Amino acid sequence: MEAVNRRTAIVTLIGAASAAAGCAVNPPPGMGAAGAQATPAQAEPTPSATVDSRPRAPLTGLPVADATLLNHAAVAVKVSDVQSAHPQLGLNAADIVFVEPNGVSYIRLCAVFHSQFPELVGPVRSIRPVDVPLLSPLKPVFANTGAALWVMAYIGTFARFIENLYSFKAGVHGTAAYYTMPHRFRVHSVFCRPDELRKRAKRMTAPPAEPYLPFAVGAEQASTETSTLTAKVVSVPWGPGDTWSTSYHYDADTGQYLRNEPWGKHVLEDGQRVVTDNVLVVPARWRMAKIYPGGGDPDPVVSIIDGRGKFYYAHQGKYVRGTWTKGAVDELFKFTLDDGSPLLMAPGRTFLELPQLDAKVKFSS
Repeated sequence: MEAVNRRTAIVTLIGAASAAAGCAVNPPPGMGAAGAQATPAQAEPTPSATVDSRPRAPLTGLPVADATLLNHAAVAVKVSDVQSAHPQLGLNAADIVFVEPNGVSYIRLCAVFHSQFPELVGPVRSIRPVDVPLLSPLKPVFANTGAALWVMAYIGTFARFIENLYSFKAGVHGTAAYYTMPHRFRVHSVFCRPDELRKRAKRMTAPPAEPYLPFAVGAEQASTETSTLTAKVVSVPWGPGDTWSTSYHYDADTGQYLRNEPWGKHVLEDGQRVVTDNVLVVPARWRMAKIYPGGGDPDPVVSIIDGRGKFYYAHQGKYVRGTWTKGAVDELFKFTLDDGSPLLMAPGRTFLELPQLDAKVKFSS
């Protein structure tokens, strides 16, 4: 049987979602080569491997039995990742987490939820300009605490791609969509309910139209399957002199990476370690600019529109490398391996890190 095309497999999700609710999608039985006929001189034909033709979740590439359960928009939430914002809530339910620079030696996360919605996510923080090209291909609902006027104007320019339901917006503030924890430090006290935000969306109601990342489907296998490059530990530098790093340690028992902050293990409020199936590092060009003119230190503005650079992809203790490119604001990243072939990622949850273009990303055993 011919391998299922990557785009077709995910877009099938959209068609299936319009079918009667509750209709489970099951894989077909194994099939041999089409039209093969046995003759007295031939042995019985060997049946080909069964290809899982179930629709796939567009942000994880994982098969789903009931596509109607994903017939809704993705919800992106900006989450503070400075030490004083910890412990956080909800990150292990995200399909994709973008890791972005914030200041010289700090990080801010943008967690995207589609396959599942936790009760609470946060602490919720403000927008950065790079959120626009990262999120535009998804056409999501966006949860945040606003931003400087020029950043809000910038995201407003691309309102056709993003429905911005920030916490102080009329019609959202004071509803069940946002929740304040009084015992938390003031700037880290806002949390959101992503499913409530999804229900309040007026414009963005459809699921992502195509896979955000190049997942292997059908008979394809992830590019790391044949790699000889070891990635039991992945270290991503952020601060000056590559001294302030996040890292991921591969856990062979679970087949996942455990995430670490510069100060120690990344642990959520419920005591769970933050984990991910895939680590995708996309170094990009930064320039320092005044996010808040007239106050505050310069902040990195990450340039990925019409950009390119090297990338590293790690899965189950191995990694591959190559070149990324991205076109217009609403176009997807494209990833090409060093040998010229396209990257194929294993289905699962992904952390995508955006360190500086010349960051010395380290891999070890």
